[in-house]
Formats: sequence, structure tokens, C-alpha cells
Amino acid sequence: MEHQPPIQNSPQPDDTPRWFIALLPPLPLQEQITAIKQEICDRYQSRAALRSPPHITLQPPFRWPLNRYESLLEHLSAIAQEHAPIPIQLSGFGAFPPRVIFIHVAKTPALMASQPAVMQALAERLGISDEKSKRRAFTPHLTVGFRDLTPKAFRQAWPEFRQRSFQAEFVASHLTLLRHDGQRWQIDGNVPFAGVLSPSHGQNTSNSEEN
Repeated sequence: MEHQPPIQNSPQPDDTPRWFIALLPPLPLQEQITAIKQEICDRYQSRAALRSPPHITLQPPFRWPLNRYESLLEHLSAIAQEHAPIPIQLSGFGAFPPRVIFIHVAKTPALMASQPAVMQALAERLGISDEKSKRRAFTPHLTVGFRDLTPKAFRQAWPEFRQRSFQAEFVASHLTLLRHDGQRWQIDGNVPFAGVLSPSHGQNTSNSEEN
């Protein structure tokens, strides 16, 4: 697809659907990470992380009207074809005190180059931009507890999770577009990276969790 002048994405009404773009692990690994989210929910009454599938955010939430959905998907597909599949390495847990616990994602050159490139392409071609993300360094992570994890619960949970082992690897073979349905984030569609014949769930080469 030829590059066209950027579409002006003017402020949208509050009822315009919200979307975000991410990398998702393969299903077996998603299930394993979701089990950790459920553990945090059960033990520390934090449900917020369960409202989306496990993911690494590349483009934070933005509003986009349904009547321009095909344009969004067309441009996103073209952007994905400019990138090769991305190897992802997960190792241990980290935190953004006082409310967020996450699984560490290695800052590999491929991942660290892809995120700003995707954001820049979305801004140039569709006018999608997030000013806060522009001002802070990209810290790839997979959130397992946040928002409704109270500071008190965080102080109880973090000493345990900082010692917990978690190791996994997979290849992200596509970009995933997610849409908020009013209650939670749902997978809307996948667009493959270059060389991938059709959207897939990547390759899970190893994963384990130990206390």
C-alpha cells in the first residue's frame, strides 16, 4: 500500500470505541500468565489486570470511530508488513510502586526498535498519538496486577513476587488490535508481520514458573 498523507484524527466523542495495539503471547503462555493474574485477584483483591489478555503494549489506548475501522486495519496491516517477527524473552517479576506488578520483558534490540517505529507510523499515517508515551522511555512488560492493587496489598505481594522465578520465550508473529467493549479489552484482530502467512499465536519455546 502506498503511503498517503496522514489522516487527521481529531478528538473523538466519549462514546467512540477505544483501541490499543499490542504483542500477545501464544495461548498456552497466556493461560499461564492469566493464572498469575487470578492468583493476585484471589489473594489481594485486584481484578483490573484480568480485564485484558496478557500483552505487551506497543500503542496505548486511543479512540477511533467504527466507520473508519477498515482504514485502521489497512494501515495497521501495512505497518506490520514492515517488521519481522519479534523474539520475546520473559524473566522474573518487576514493579512500578505502589500499585503495579509485572513480568519483566527483555529489552532486545528488535523489540526496542519496533515499538517506536509502530508508534511513529501510526502518528504519521493515522494521526494516532499518545503524548505521555512520547515523553517516557519504553519499558516493555506484562502486567499481572495494577490499578485496583492497593498500596497496602502491593506491600504484601511484592516481597513474594520479587523472589519468584518466571522464565519464558516466544516469537511474536503478529500485531494484535484490541477493542474495549465497555467492560474489558477484547481481541479484535491480528495482522501478521512480514514473512508470516497468516495470523498465528507465535511459537512457545519454553515457559516455567517456580516459587
